[in-house]
Amino acid sequence: MRVILVGAGAVGARAARQLISVLALDDLVVVDRDGALRAAVVESLGDPAREGSDADAVPERGDVLILAAPTAQRSTVEQALERGAHAVSTSDALSDVKALLDLDAEARERRLHVVVGAAFSPGLACVLAAHSATRFERVDEIHVAKVGTGGPGCARQLHRALGERGADWHDGAWGRRRGGSGRTLCWFPDPVRGVDCYRGGFPEPLLLTTAFPGVRRVTARAGANRRDRLTARLPMLRRPHPEGGLGALRVEVRGRRGTAVDEYVLGALDRPGVAAGTVAALAAAWLIEGRLTRPGAGGLAELVEPTPFLAALAERGVKAAVFEGSSGGGQLVDVADGR
Repeated sequence: MRVILVGAGAVGARAARQLISVLALDDLVVVDRDGALRAAVVESLGDPAREGSDADAVPERGDVLILAAPTAQRSTVEQALERGAHAVSTSDALSDVKALLDLDAEARERRLHVVVGAAFSPGLACVLAAHSATRFERVDEIHVAKVGTGGPGCARQLHRALGERGADWHDGAWGRRRGGSGRTLCWFPDPVRGVDCYRGGFPEPLLLTTAFPGVRRVTARAGANRRDRLTARLPMLRRPHPEGGLGALRVEVRGRRGTAVDEYVLGALDRPGVAAGTVAALAAAWLIEGRLTRPGAGGLAELVEPTPFLAALAERGVKAAVFEGSSGGGQLVDVADGR
């Protein structure tokens, strides 16, 4: 089995390290435009990792392509499908997610897999939503809030997204809202606690309405400050942190059980780059092991069984938990036991 990793940054390097620890790979080709970074990552990984050029990023039948860099996602994945290869994308850009989901019919016809948004959010957030949904007979609303970035590429994408129109799903229709609007105080576990979160061009609503066709309302927001919102339509004024800081997720699901209306809130607290790399690696491992629920293009809410996937993430150090308390910081109560 050969895996081709495109992008050796904060997310890609961790995905490679996790994947090697999970599976016995024959070949792991690391491709990155930064030769020094590429060489350093390969040296740290050891066998079976090796350096690859742009020409090595072209997969052959049966290969798995992991895209962890800001590259031409659709054209690259189309080429992979034509050659009989699978793909896992960590992109959280709305345009990338939409373009890759549009490849669903082709991927199904070829019996190939395209895992879309396999990162912190989307990715882990989608699995948390799917896990929460198992508690309800009918899911009515899903609300996602996130804080933090996984590295320079992720930070730049968040900066762009805050300047783009957000899309909220409400009663069967998309509502377009100005990026940086819709201020909502969202509570995350300590030490993050309360953060003002805003709309933007985030892909979570698109992925979750695809996974839950009957859902009435889906929203996504991200933590931001005044400077973030005012400069969102300009080039970034400061160089992003190479690793990103501490991040958090909050996924609130509302639905019906019998005649009762209830809500369930799950959260996660981690460095987004670490969590995203682990999610991407586990998604690729499940693809290789034949554990995805169906062929085609889709997000993790559709493609994995949420409880065992969360349990596997917990074994790798990425823990999700019930978020108890809507204010004052709340507490995280572990759900690794499958509650």
